[in-house]
Amino acid sequence: MGIPTEPIGSIPRSPELLAALQAHAQGRIDDAELAASTDQAVAATISRLEELGSPVVTDGEQAKPSFATYPISGLPDLAPDGAVIPFADGHTRQLPRLTGGPFRYTVQAARYLETARRYAKVPVKQAVIAPSALSLLYPAGGIDGYPRETFLDDLADQAEADIRGCLDGGAHMVQLDFTEGRLALKLDPSGGVLDDFVALNNRVLERFSGGERARIGVHTCPGGDQDSTHSLDVDYAGLLPRLFQLRAGAFYLQLAGEPDPEKVLAVVAEHAPPDVRIFVGVVDPVDPVVETPEQVRDRVLTAARHLPADRLGTCDDCGFSPFADDTSTSRDLAFAKIRARVEGTAMAARDLGL
Repeated sequence: MGIPTEPIGSIPRSPELLAALQAHAQGRIDDAELAASTDQAVAATISRLEELGSPVVTDGEQAKPSFATYPISGLPDLAPDGAVIPFADGHTRQLPRLTGGPFRYTVQAARYLETARRYAKVPVKQAVIAPSALSLLYPAGGIDGYPRETFLDDLADQAEADIRGCLDGGAHMVQLDFTEGRLALKLDPSGGVLDDFVALNNRVLERFSGGERARIGVHTCPGGDQDSTHSLDVDYAGLLPRLFQLRAGAFYLQLAGEPDPEKVLAVVAEHAPPDVRIFVGVVDPVDPVVETPEQVRDRVLTAARHLPADRLGTCDDCGFSPFADDTSTSRDLAFAKIRARVEGTAMAARDLGL
């Protein structure tokens, strides 16, 4: 049986794709040429993951402008001055601000899945953005003629369609990226914002059957961009009990970068539902040092002391390049860490007799 291991999503874009993106922005190549370069990057990423023995692959998010903003690429009702997310190293990312409705996705993730499945020989996982993240697009001052509740209704419908399209398109798993969960506690230590996020995400998840939710997972981490995080200083224990209220079949938890993993595992063991699979992060994309397979094995064995081995999985802590312009981690470094995760997980499974 072994222990399942999966990537979280993004892989640093290939140098050729980065050059094509720049050329497209400067008007030196057209949309068709950019699409061809993107397809080549997807094919190369999947091929490399399969060569490493990854039993599940992603497209590396090569075609996404970012893990968060792919559904609104080209949406006309946006202004650039939305919510600002500060990172520990001082850099920021800014979301756009919605200026009108109705809110509609311009791109659904099933498009990426369809391309990836053309190249993959193993199951393909598809990451989608959680609706709670996109709720941050709506301005605090409201929008004339488009109330917040109407926006949330539209957002829930669009998020459901995004997930359902991936399930119907043959995704092995659909992963909701919920990196704003821990950030919510930084913005509002009372937990009110986090409770609103959980309620909105459940509003969508509850539209799926139990069998469908078994193929839907939730990923959480303290952010990961340009080798920095936005909420690692927030106590994980404040997030996890609420996180496990989400109606999902799996959870992908950042753990390798935690200062006290055993403390986190104890909280997970106490609060995780008994019928879900817990994927623990065993490699840290923010750390430039490549983990050894032995280190990964030991991290898995530590997790197995707290969680049932038959409900355990492994993953990366977060994506290696969630924003297309993040080149802080090289592709070779990302693939070296993934190799360590795959090999170390297999070593742990053997030690556990799985």
